[in-house]
Parts: sequence; C-alpha cells; structure tokens
Amino acid sequence: MKGRRVAVTGMGGLCALGSDWPAIGAGLRSGVSGVARLPELAAIKGLRTQLGAPVAFERPAEWPRKALRSMGRVSQLAARATERAVAQAGLAGSPLLRDGSTGIAYGSTSGSPPDMVSYARAFGVENSTRGVTPTEYLRLMSHTCAANLASFFGVRGRIVPTPSACTSGSQAIGFGYEAIRFGRATRMLCGGADELHPIQVAVFDLLFAASTRNDEPGETPRPFDADRDGLVVGEGAATLVLEELEAARARGAPVLAEVMGFGTNSDGGHLTAPDVDGMEAVMRLGLADAGLEPQEIGYVSAHATATEQGDRAESEATRRVFGGRVPVSSLKGHFGHTLGACGALEAWLTLEMLREGWAAPTLHLSHPDPQCAELDYVMAAPRTLAAEFAASHNFAFGGVNTSLVFRCAEA
Repeated sequence: MKGRRVAVTGMGGLCALGSDWPAIGAGLRSGVSGVARLPELAAIKGLRTQLGAPVAFERPAEWPRKALRSMGRVSQLAARATERAVAQAGLAGSPLLRDGSTGIAYGSTSGSPPDMVSYARAFGVENSTRGVTPTEYLRLMSHTCAANLASFFGVRGRIVPTPSACTSGSQAIGFGYEAIRFGRATRMLCGGADELHPIQVAVFDLLFAASTRNDEPGETPRPFDADRDGLVVGEGAATLVLEELEAARARGAPVLAEVMGFGTNSDGGHLTAPDVDGMEAVMRLGLADAGLEPQEIGYVSAHATATEQGDRAESEATRRVFGGRVPVSSLKGHFGHTLGACGALEAWLTLEMLREGWAAPTLHLSHPDPQCAELDYVMAAPRTLAAEFAASHNFAFGGVNTSLVFRCAEA
C-alpha cells in the first residue's frame, strides 16, 4: 500500500553548537566543537571520562509555572525544540493542534535523571517517602517528553512514546510518518531529546566506550578515525512537524522536505554488540519503503559514535548497500552523542544542510580507520552537494536499528 505523502513543514532543535539553525550551521561549517571538560564529572569516583557536550539553555520566562512542575530538563529541551518547529510550520496557537488531527511521537533514553536519582535515594537508601513530591514521577517516567508535550501544546491526537535509547528520535519520526501515511493522523510532532547527566555518561564509561581525552576536549570524539578512543555524551533535542502533503498545501504551510521511507528492525542477538547484517537489513528496508535504489541516495548521515566496533560495523553495512560512491559523514564529532535526541537532531540538520546544497565533514576525521570499509568520507571541509535524496541511520542498545529516507527539497 503506497499511502499518503508526508511532508516536513517545521523543524527546530538545539545542541551544544546552538539553539537554532543559523548558529548550528555556522558551527558545522567552521569546525566548531561543543565538547568540554566538565568539573562535575571529575568529582565522581571511578569515572574515567570528564567530557560532555552541554547545551546553553534557559527556559523562556513566559512558560507557565504550572506546566514546569512536571517537566524535567529533558522535557524542557523537547518543548523548546517543538516550539521552534511549530512556529515554522505556522501552527503556533492553531486550533489544529488541539482538534484531534495532530498527534505526537517523541522519545528519550529515559526520564529526567535527577528525579530518577531522587526517587532511588528515597526508596533505595532512606526507605522513606519523605521529601518525595508527586510530580517527580512525571519528570522521571519513560514517556515524560511525549506526555508533557501533549499537555504543553494541548495535543489531543494519538501519542506514541519512543523510549528506545539512541533510536528514540528516529523511531519517533518513522512512527509519525507511518501514522500520517496510513491515515491515522493529519500531522504529527515528532522528535527526541536527552539531557546530559553523569548517569548516561557512566553507562558508556563502564563499557570502556567513552573517550578519556580529558586534556584535549576539542579533539574528540573522532568518528571513523584510526585515532579515536570512544564517544562523548552530549545533550539536545530536535522536532520535525510532519504533515499530510495535501493538507499542508491546503493551509499554505511551508513544505520543506518529504519523508520518503522508514525502516526499523532488531538484530535479535547481542544487546550491545553491533551487528552488520542487522544494519544492512534496516538500510535496505528504508530504501524499499521509499521505492528508491541505492544509487539514488546522494548523502548518508551516519550514526558513527566513534567506537571501534560500531564504526566498523556501520561502515561495512553502508558499503554493502551503497558501495563506496555516496558521501558519508557523522555529526557527532561536533556535539557528541546526544542519545535519544540524535536520530531527530541528525535528521533535522541533514535536511537543513542539503536544502542549502552542502554537507558537513566528520569533525576530527583525518585518517580513516583501515578496518572501516572504504567509503566516500566527507573530511576536512564542508562539501558542496546537490543531493535530492538522503538517508539517515541510527542504532541503539538492544539491537534496535532505524533508517530514514528523505527528499531534501520542497515536495
């Protein structure tokens, strides 16, 4: 079944490079790194890495205090990104957000970590409810972003939480696309968010997957590079407003791009070890759903976290599907691994870049790992690129894989 066409009518987000496309785009063009050495990480016993990529974020003063009671930082980042996307789509204050025709698909790795810590301390250490507030659970629950966005914007359509770690944002876009394509919604607010906290950093540090280049934060992470030593955790959020194409045109909305295809699958094996076959399969699923051949894709946004196993597996899967001719880069060298945000953040930035006719290089990639597959890695400087179609790939713990395929121009 072909289904309805799905347009992108609004986009917005924030990361360590900035809180809007002009700032982030300038940082990508000029090779800016958002990675810093963080004193709060140095204070944690046993933690080897002290690196992170934080967002400079202050919530708007006009946000209602009542709404903020249930919103941790992760939900606030999501709300700010969604405000920007909704405004670009021409939906700010619109009754269309509240009439049941609009839904939400949104995810994060978890709820807000500070509230998780507070809850754990109360029940696991102090064995008491003293000091625990009723709103703490609303901030720590796994679907906090989706639920808070629905309340914040008054959205009454279907709600699809996607707490699937590093594919949270990409699954949200994919499931939102499917909801519109098959007539379950007219428009969907889709994306992902995560906040930087020692809990997330420790996950990768304990797996020896985090960079410990603490004395030179501006030189790491290094996706695909022979001299990489692991990932750096970042934070951020991004939202895409997806809309049935004819409905968007009827209301005069800006049609920025088109979602052409989506694939998601499971490795069905190890929970943390990358699987080349699973990655290859999901890339082919995305292409098949889009009705495109590999040679029609003009750019690949790689997940590429700067871990040896992950980079090597992904590069080989990419070579199997696309050969060595398609330009490939990862944005994580600039602002780290934003976890639940990365799928949406990288999709948004891919569309912004290619709408302007260029692609950012993988920051710090100067000597590709010889054990990575031979690909057309974008290195050293931005590349002028006229790509009509692009693919964005993401992979998560648990063997969850995603592929999104876009037309990077007005539909």
